Amino acid sequence: MESQQNQAPKPLWSGRFDATPSGELELFGASLTFDRRLWREDIAGSVAHATMLGRQGVLDEADVDAIRAGLARIADEIEAGTFVFDPTVDEDVHMAIERVLTERIGPAGGRLHTGRSRNDQTVTDGRLAAKGFAASLHDAALDLVAALAERAEGESGVVMPGYTHLQPAQPVLLSHHLLAYAWMLLRDCRRFDAALDAADASPLGSAALAGTTYPLDRAMTAGAMGFSSVIPNSMDAVADRDFVCDLVYACSMCQMHLSRLCEELIVWSTAEFGFVEMDDAHSTGSSIMPQKKNPDFCELVRGKTGRVYGDLVSILTVLKGIPLTYDKDLQEDKEPMFDAFDTVLGSLHAVTGMVRTMRVRSDRMAEAAHEGFMAATDLADYLVGKGMPFREAHGVVGRVVADCVKAGVTLQDLTAEELRSWSPLFGDDAPDAVAIDAVVSRRTTFGGTAPDAVAEQLALLKEAVAGEAR
Repeated sequence: MESQQNQAPKPLWSGRFDATPSGELELFGASLTFDRRLWREDIAGSVAHATMLGRQGVLDEADVDAIRAGLARIADEIEAGTFVFDPTVDEDVHMAIERVLTERIGPAGGRLHTGRSRNDQTVTDGRLAAKGFAASLHDAALDLVAALAERAEGESGVVMPGYTHLQPAQPVLLSHHLLAYAWMLLRDCRRFDAALDAADASPLGSAALAGTTYPLDRAMTAGAMGFSSVIPNSMDAVADRDFVCDLVYACSMCQMHLSRLCEELIVWSTAEFGFVEMDDAHSTGSSIMPQKKNPDFCELVRGKTGRVYGDLVSILTVLKGIPLTYDKDLQEDKEPMFDAFDTVLGSLHAVTGMVRTMRVRSDRMAEAAHEGFMAATDLADYLVGKGMPFREAHGVVGRVVADCVKAGVTLQDLTAEELRSWSPLFGDDAPDAVAIDAVVSRRTTFGGTAPDAVAEQLALLKEAVAGEAR
């Protein structure tokens, strides 16, 4: 018969049971393989809880001192990589830490769980993690905003085609184009802020669902852990995972914006466009074609967007049918949050590096800005200035473009005399209306692409970035 010391320890909850799940079922139900990354949060929550129990007279100070010292030692070992997490022994990070603590300090370790449940413990860890994730994502997104602003300022005056339907539409400043993404990412920063705020309330002290008979000071533990408030309903406290949804939604939006930017960088770096060249350190080659330089990291960011969307659908689906309060389904809240955070943070760092190091081919952008009849609207506006209704002017310029396509010439190739063949309202200054730099400079409305308007926009962005900095 196997000796008692060689048998796997019974779960901490095993008192009610004559038998426990088989090894296969234990592994199926275990979360230790992924929730072990919450060890810092778990120890922080336990230290706060033990300290409060001592302050309230529930535990004596000797027990509190032993608990805190034991947890500090465990934290040092985990940090050093010498602590062994074994999912065949422990179901989750909470039980792993508490079991080892109790083995080392004796009965005091068993008193740590007084007045709390894994139900409020696990959601406390999740909220602490979500706050940290949101803060890290906010800062990484803000760094990308800064990178886009730096490139916008550094590429001042570079003209490129603007597109609708991926067809040449009107010329714009590259700075204007880059700042569009900066504003998107700034909104993501604010979504991460909102996700942090959503997680910033303490559930600890709610116990399993109904509170506890012990004289807990929930405000004390909340303050010790850095929470700004206490969740007022114990049932909501243990059942709520809205904060996970908020964080993963913010991740999904941010990843979508990164994917759109990367799609443009992929297109711009093709030989057909040739607008940018990605730095060698942010590109890869081919195993068979020596000449290839592939924007693989852009493609990976674009490809990973689907998995972040999947994380959001996953957590929403987990929550849709769960009755109050805690159900084992809620164990499935962690992996979508972890995966979304890891994926988006990695993507933000990759894209920031690409933006800062890519080479802009301003000559090719300027050349492309003269293609595609992108001054057509300005030519119609010229006729409007001469008294022609816009719809009529639109038709006239449409015919001008159609004839130019047939003749293989651009609007800039036409003389004033040639333009008058389509309308006598075209004066000698009509060719000036289609000069590309002038087309850009005339768009002076707030938010427009004229140099002065872009400079104003950049100043506003810098002010907003300064306000977001922590």
